[in-house]
Amino acid sequence: MARVGKTKNIVVGLAALLIAVSLSACDDGRAGAEGAAKQLASSLAALDVGTLAVEGKDAAAANEQLKAVFAALDPAKPAVESGAVKLDGDKATVPLNYTWKIGTAEWKYTAEASLKKSGDKWAVQWAPALLEPELKDGEILEKTVTSPSRADILGAGDAKLVTYRPVVYVGVDKTQLGSADPAASASKVAQLVGVDEAAYVKQVQAAGPQAFVSAITLREDGRTITDQQIAAIPGARGVPDTLPLAPSRTFARALLGTAAEASAEQIEKAGGVLKAGDVVGSGGLQEQYDAQLRGQDGVTIQTRPQGMTDEQLKAATPDPRRRLFAVDTKAGEPLKTTLDPHLQQLAEDTLAGVGPASAIVALRPSTGAVLAAASGPGSNGYNTAMLGQYAPGSTFKMIDSLAMFRNGMTPDSKVECTPTITVDGRTFKNAEGYPASSLGSVTLRDAFAHSCNTAFISMRDQVSQAQLESAATSLGVAVEAPKLGANAFLGSVPGNADGTEHAASMIGQGKVLLSPLAAAVMAGSVAHGAPVSPQLVLNPGTGSATSSASASASPAAGDPATASDSPSSAPSSTVAPASDKPITAAEAGALGDMMRAVVTSGHAGFLANVPGAPVGAKTGTAEFGQDNPPKTHAWIVAVHGDLAVAVFVEDGGLGATTSGPLLKSFLTAAG
Repeated sequence: MARVGKTKNIVVGLAALLIAVSLSACDDGRAGAEGAAKQLASSLAALDVGTLAVEGKDAAAANEQLKAVFAALDPAKPAVESGAVKLDGDKATVPLNYTWKIGTAEWKYTAEASLKKSGDKWAVQWAPALLEPELKDGEILEKTVTSPSRADILGAGDAKLVTYRPVVYVGVDKTQLGSADPAASASKVAQLVGVDEAAYVKQVQAAGPQAFVSAITLREDGRTITDQQIAAIPGARGVPDTLPLAPSRTFARALLGTAAEASAEQIEKAGGVLKAGDVVGSGGLQEQYDAQLRGQDGVTIQTRPQGMTDEQLKAATPDPRRRLFAVDTKAGEPLKTTLDPHLQQLAEDTLAGVGPASAIVALRPSTGAVLAAASGPGSNGYNTAMLGQYAPGSTFKMIDSLAMFRNGMTPDSKVECTPTITVDGRTFKNAEGYPASSLGSVTLRDAFAHSCNTAFISMRDQVSQAQLESAATSLGVAVEAPKLGANAFLGSVPGNADGTEHAASMIGQGKVLLSPLAAAVMAGSVAHGAPVSPQLVLNPGTGSATSSASASASPAAGDPATASDSPSSAPSSTVAPASDKPITAAEAGALGDMMRAVVTSGHAGFLANVPGAPVGAKTGTAEFGQDNPPKTHAWIVAVHGDLAVAVFVEDGGLGATTSGPLLKSFLTAAG
């Protein structure tokens, strides 16, 4: 037993000796050095080394130097990571890997720090080179940013839709006031240009003595406020400049968006990508393709002697600065679109006197090119033309008819047009003024031409909701638009509906929704004899839209003739891929025949004398809201040669009497 106990004691002693040797080997200071290195990296990343143990310089002085060296890079801060520590007794070195985000550029470099152990602590040996390897004592960094001009937005034939145009900033230059009262001058400027007087006076008073405080930016072309009027106010002046602008303030504004100098809020949200003076897009294509249009800033970072003024630098020979990093300026890429300037302006002029929200969309069926997408003044800046979500009314009978053709009917097939029809206790009727001569047993063509609601609703048992959905996608509605390159709503046609909801779908109400763009696509697919996939942007780079699903809801309209009659917003559409059963040339020919009948024998006879190719059309009126009688959306779609057009007025009465004359005016002037 004694031998066993002795052996056990020897083993325990040996184990203790091995542990002591192991601990001694590990306790070479590496853990402390690595901890000090990580703390250094973290402090540098925060641009604050005031709490570090520093040798060779007072910690406060080191912190002051750090902030001075990197001041020009504000508000950027580096990401700093410490590498593997190399230990040499009570000394150590560690690489510091810096990464700076300078706008859209990335600057990377590795500096080396020296550490020294003093007692049980490791201190950093302060030197400028640990901030940047080429930096010398007495030097700081300077940053020069060169911004490219914003690229143009082009239309058909590379016409310049948005390009730099002359402007004048009108405001008070406080260096030119002399003895004049700043508030009095600001008040007179505000009155002259029509801005908020109290707010502008306050802005001028708060600005520094060297400031120019702009009150308004005026287009040079057509401005009515003269240089003489500006000069008559002490301290007031007009500063000429250029900005990327459309031909007029309203031209395609809802679609194109605007571009102007970045606001303080935009700069803050951009996280260093934007700076004061940068021109940035807001809304529409300007915002969606901002990166493509804006290009990339050129950035140069170099050393400069601390305390040397710009004038001294210019006079110095040779230049004492050294370049450390540079990124070339990259010009923005022009955004090419299919918009036709003439047709877009014509569409806007046509809608100029329309009070409610309204839209005209014109496209070329042979290519899908969107030639005009105008939203009227009543849309209040909303892109009604492409994003509006509205019940399409009887224009949807084009889709009904296609589904009927696929069930064996033709334009000459007979349908029953009655004054009213009741479905599950709800009574549907035809529009006011429906001709008695087209009641009774009539051809589908005649029912289509005069838009007999009851005839189409009576076919609800022969045409399922799923068949309506299929026919819609066959005509390019409620499907993806991969070539469009912009946010848009291409329609929502539910595949399931029963009773009154299905009946309402047969006359383009219920939960059926289209945008004016979708309505134009529907008409264009008839003219083309195949589904049209709309195209607006020809070179979608950064910011291209990947889907034409609704990005935002418009003030959508419901249908008081159905159970759903209090719509505050439209349902999101489930956008499907292109139809696996596209409309055929024969089907399109039959639909085209009926659209022509709307003009030759129906209630769009006013289009018969439009010059050029024969016009085919379909009107639509859709009830919405809670009023009695209800308000109505007014629609009309038409094909005219290689042109498909949709006209929409939100609160517009009948399609034939409200949207019809707008369409005639547009087509006649379009030539």
